[in-house]
Amino acid sequence: MPGLRAVLFDLDGVLTPTAALHMRAWERLFAPWSGARGVAPYTDADYFTHIDGRPRYDGVAAYVASRGVALPWGTPDDAPGDDSVCALGNRKDEIVNRMFAEEGIEPYPGSVRFLDAVTAAGAAVAVVSSSRNTPTVLASAGLAHRFDVVVDGNVAAREALAGKPAPDTYVRAAELVGVPVADAVVVEDAVSGVAAGRAGGFGLVVGVDRGVGAAALREHGADVVVTDLGELDAGVLQAQRGGAR
Repeated sequence: MPGLRAVLFDLDGVLTPTAALHMRAWERLFAPWSGARGVAPYTDADYFTHIDGRPRYDGVAAYVASRGVALPWGTPDDAPGDDSVCALGNRKDEIVNRMFAEEGIEPYPGSVRFLDAVTAAGAAVAVVSSSRNTPTVLASAGLAHRFDVVVDGNVAAREALAGKPAPDTYVRAAELVGVPVADAVVVEDAVSGVAAGRAGGFGLVVGVDRGVGAAALREHGADVVVTDLGELDAGVLQAQRGGAR
């Protein structure tokens, strides 16, 4: 499979339908918070504009700033609450982990078929996610054994990697699988994620439209947009890569 040597997957909304679960968790966090603060109500549009694809604390900070509220950053050790950006982020983490336990996680069937196709074709694979819950999600979805390389929020914090839309986490994943970025494919459902792929100079950026809109994904860096990864196989990607950029 000349040229296509690695596929780097985002997790939430790409491999697993946890993006929808995260959306509901953010709504459970910010709907009452916004009401108590007397600011404009939280909407799904806020998720796509301020939160989607970003590290958790960055998403909190962006949303809070959008409502004209100044909060101290705090530290990751802050107790869940609303006195700091980190406290709000930790409360969101509590909410979403409770939802994981109650609802369970199943991967998208089309994404699993695509993963099977690219690994059968000889491509290295990795997961690149802003979430610190990535190991839990992969294990719950039965996918942990499929990925030797995972660059998540924990790795980013430990290695001081900038979060999406910066390309750093994707670049690090390419390094770990031993493939130049020009020979690697980024697969993302978030505007910040496709922007990271474009900024990193990756050979192909695939956008998966789970609600943000194909036009927005293309505008921010996607070369190819699908509604489900089951629409693609390794051969289609190789053909597209030849005409990308």
